[in-house]
Amino acid sequence: MTLQIGATAPDFEAETTEGRIRFYDWLGDSWALFFSHPKDFTPVCTTELGAVARLKPEFDKRGVKLIGVSVDPVDKHHLWAKDIQETQGAAPNYPMIGDTDFKVAKLYGMLPADTAGDVNARTPADNATVRNVFVIGPDKKIKLVFVYPMSTGRNWQEILRAIDSLQLTANHGVSTPSDWKPGEDVFFSAAVPEDEARKKFPKGWKSPKPYFRIVAQP
Repeated sequence: MTLQIGATAPDFEAETTEGRIRFYDWLGDSWALFFSHPKDFTPVCTTELGAVARLKPEFDKRGVKLIGVSVDPVDKHHLWAKDIQETQGAAPNYPMIGDTDFKVAKLYGMLPADTAGDVNARTPADNATVRNVFVIGPDKKIKLVFVYPMSTGRNWQEILRAIDSLQLTANHGVSTPSDWKPGEDVFFSAAVPEDEARKKFPKGWKSPKPYFRIVAQP
């Protein structure tokens, strides 16, 4: 089963396109976007890896490290990177894990626990569940999980928007409404006592219903 929001992200050691890492050491005090692919040289994932590479400055601004995983070996990742550069205009500029023993995929519930065998003999369909996105906080807790089907490319703009919300709400104790975008109004909890709320939000708030407390984004 996929790890749930609030669970501790498992630590691991793995070979990557940027050398061997221990995940927690690599993460440090940063946020992470950890995303997976069923197999190298697949068209949807080719577009995704290129898109993430082009958006890396946006993730950097938010203090979010990027790391990908595929069960194919690192040498194939390097070959695939050439295709990604050629077709998408940008090659991966972040580490890609070579998860040839399925250890990482199993730890994160992306493949069944009994998965085994030669990775080179597996097809994308064999790895069909490996289409996950995890946003992990500096506390090593999972903050968000997306799971996509094989046929649908991931929307990285939505993932950036969600990260903006996660970071804002973690830092200011507010929540964001449907379709919220940075700069728009937010909510704070009706459970916050009135005197505490007035100290925190001295400009006041709108309250069209008792359980709605709407304030400008902190």
